[in-house]
Amino acid sequence: MKYLILLILFAAPRFTRAQNSPRLIHFTPTSYSNSFTLNRDPVLKITSGDTIHTQTIDAFGHDKNGIRRQRGGNPLTGPFYIEGASPGDVLAVTFTGISLDREYAYTSEAFVSRSFPKNITDQFKKVHLVKWRLDLQHAVGWPDSTFDTYENLKNFRIPLHPFPGCIGVAPANRKNEVLSFFQGPYGGNLDYSSLTKGATVYLPVFHPGAYFYIGDGHAAQGDGEIAGNALETSLDITFTIRLIKGLNLSYPRAEDPIYIMSLGSAKHLEDALKIATSGLLDWLQTDFQLTLHEATQVISTTIEYTIAEIADPEQIVVAKIKKQALKDLPRH
Repeated sequence: MKYLILLILFAAPRFTRAQNSPRLIHFTPTSYSNSFTLNRDPVLKITSGDTIHTQTIDAFGHDKNGIRRQRGGNPLTGPFYIEGASPGDVLAVTFTGISLDREYAYTSEAFVSRSFPKNITDQFKKVHLVKWRLDLQHAVGWPDSTFDTYENLKNFRIPLHPFPGCIGVAPANRKNEVLSFFQGPYGGNLDYSSLTKGATVYLPVFHPGAYFYIGDGHAAQGDGEIAGNALETSLDITFTIRLIKGLNLSYPRAEDPIYIMSLGSAKHLEDALKIATSGLLDWLQTDFQLTLHEATQVISTTIEYTIAEIADPEQIVVAKIKKQALKDLPRH
């Protein structure tokens, strides 16, 4: 209950109220986008407070029945147009349900160039896809036993942890469009496993309506996505969108019952770390009005880092602090 109260305190105060009663909308996509873009007609118009139940297809364009619905490259469901959203606002996207809807996934037999020395990564010039079996009832997965090269893995199991890799809005670049491989202030291909059921993602808005997209379903993924793919699959997703006025974020943030989290993305890991840490500092100074000197004592003793992504064009670092560590600070 204590964590639930903290979650409400962090999330609720700035939410706008919907003019009408919030709705539960079941949306079945019939087309998909390979870009976060303003140059696409909205698939649905929604209001702050509405909850959407929908589906995503996998990174290769296949749906839950294995039918190819779109070319590969992280096809996205959307865009969803949020009534009243304007540049400078923030979307708060809370995931209330994320589940797997098929019993297999694919990943790569490889290591990306940033993950190991060249003499190791060069052994994977030709990337092979590996099929995994997903036991939805027991929430575990394992490499398909038909792969003879995996004899030592016949009893290897991992817990399943479904989450969408791509979460974002139409960007504010020159063309208002970015391929879904990429990431930046608009969100995008975040590939961070903590952005799952129970988490809320905060995204800056750059255009009227925001144009929200979601996709790139994962059954599980280690930090960094060092194979170049997660366990790629399709998902059944339910999320609630709320509109926050006047927050003016520079980069995405997130929270769950345990952490507040600031995300930073850049070509170089050090730059991504600085962006993420700066976002966390701004969060603490805004919500708790800490001076810079006070913040040195809070952040330096409580901060944790996760390298969420190193396989994509930009690397992603998450700076986070447990809410429990902040519970005795006065809020403003």
